[in-house]
Amino acid sequence: MPERPSLTLVLGGARSGKSAYAEGLVTSRPAPWTYVATAQAFDDEMTERIALHKARRGDGWTTLDALLDVKEILEALPDGRPMLLDCLTLWLSNQMLAGRDVEAESGKLAACLSRPRGPWVVVANEVGLGIVPDNALARRFRDAAGRLNQQVASVADRVVFMVAGLPMQVK
Repeated sequence: MPERPSLTLVLGGARSGKSAYAEGLVTSRPAPWTYVATAQAFDDEMTERIALHKARRGDGWTTLDALLDVKEILEALPDGRPMLLDCLTLWLSNQMLAGRDVEAESGKLAACLSRPRGPWVVVANEVGLGIVPDNALARRFRDAAGRLNQQVASVADRVVFMVAGLPMQVK
């Protein structure tokens, strides 16, 4: 009997082990796996991060770049395909940089994620645990990220919070 589609949200801070843990969740299923990438390489450091992620994943993955239109890509995935979306926080940055209506786009994405058609895993940064940013743009971003994380967590079957490489089951 096939397993019902599910959504897992993996949250954590920078370098908490989110992506590696999420990749393990996806690769515990039979290939092929889909990696929906939201990162843009604006500088050498980000180019290197992206290359390290690709090298760590290895074979069996199909990578789809989704800088803005993640919902459309998710809706086109085959039923039953294990998928990793990495990450919501970078997607949110892309939305803001493009001048899009962040609240509307976040709502559309959360609605799409509420209907997974396979074992779907989504990664996001928890950015609200630090000090209050000193400028309006950073505060707006932090608040939008918190709201997006809440929306996705509310529709997720499982939520994992990563701390120092260790998964903590939240939901």
